[in-house]
Amino acid sequence: MKTYNDLETIERELKILDLEREIAWEEMKSIKEEYKQDLKPLNWVQSGFKIASKFGVMLLAKKIIK
Repeated sequence: MKTYNDLETIERELKILDLEREIAWEEMKSIKEEYKQDLKPLNWVQSGFKIASKFGVMLLAKKIIK
């Protein structure tokens, strides 16, 4: 447990803790927004197209090699 010698130290420590709390809150809001973007249907469709195109290229390469 910290011991404080004067009021300035206490106020400084409280200001630091408040700023850390605000930073953490903004990070959580940012993470929430990222999840909202990731869960949009358009992103799922785009991911599906990417996977399908990779699979299609692989099958085409197999046919060309045979």
